[in-house]
Amino acid sequence: MAMRIGAVLRSMGAQSDRATLVACARTAEAAGLDDVWVVDHIAIPPDDAEGSDGRYLDPLAALAFLAGATEHIGLGTAVLILPYRPALPTAKWIATVLELSGERLRLGVGVGWLGAGFRARGSARARRGALADEALAFLQRCFDSAGTGDVVESNGQPFLFRPRPARPPILVGGAAPHALRRAVRFGDGWMPMGTDARRLAPQIAELRRLAAEAGRPPPEVVAMGRLAIDEGARAAEQLAELSQIGVTGLLHGERYADAASFARSAERLARLRQPGDR
Repeated sequence: MAMRIGAVLRSMGAQSDRATLVACARTAEAAGLDDVWVVDHIAIPPDDAEGSDGRYLDPLAALAFLAGATEHIGLGTAVLILPYRPALPTAKWIATVLELSGERLRLGVGVGWLGAGFRARGSARARRGALADEALAFLQRCFDSAGTGDVVESNGQPFLFRPRPARPPILVGGAAPHALRRAVRFGDGWMPMGTDARRLAPQIAELRRLAAEAGRPPPEVVAMGRLAIDEGARAAEQLAELSQIGVTGLLHGERYADAASFARSAERLARLRQPGDR
């Protein structure tokens, strides 16, 4: 199976204006990339706002908007911080993006790390793992329950969960070992940071071992990092090394000044695809 190649869209800072966001998403689609991804920060303190000026779009709202501006490219969250959000409205957002995009959403999820976000949310950072697990269990009930006639229960209240599209691929971000266990329990794959194949290889081997023990198929692994796209041969080597250890997707992220700069990067990324990959 060919490796999926995607790019991060800057849904933060000056580059997150409407025109630039649409232009970059359409450029990525025209270039033949598989996916575009957006990140998630809900509350940036003033002393930690370098590079974004504290301006961040909500990821699910941004993807709902981009669903109407594109036709077939995958739309991903890298990653949606589940403990920031109540589970039921989040499930409704996810179902809505799936419905309006033609089920193009790839749901990367995480537990979060920035203390300011949890303080602004009014929740304990120490409970982020438990809150994420509760949210993932609820998403399973919303999208995976069979024979219930679209009825889901929340806080003792049965309700109709409609629309009810097919569950999106769930990719769990974060570090081993916790993220690996969470990915096997709730998800379809893992989203590690970095493109160092030597560092990732033993962790991917452990992920596959855990999945086999649980009777699950080999999980997806979507690595988030920066390829040496200015050095085509080296970037191709990086992809080959990652593919050999079980990486199934690469999410390339870099800062760019405007849509024209993003277009140059997207074209370099697209050239790394082998003929017939798409």
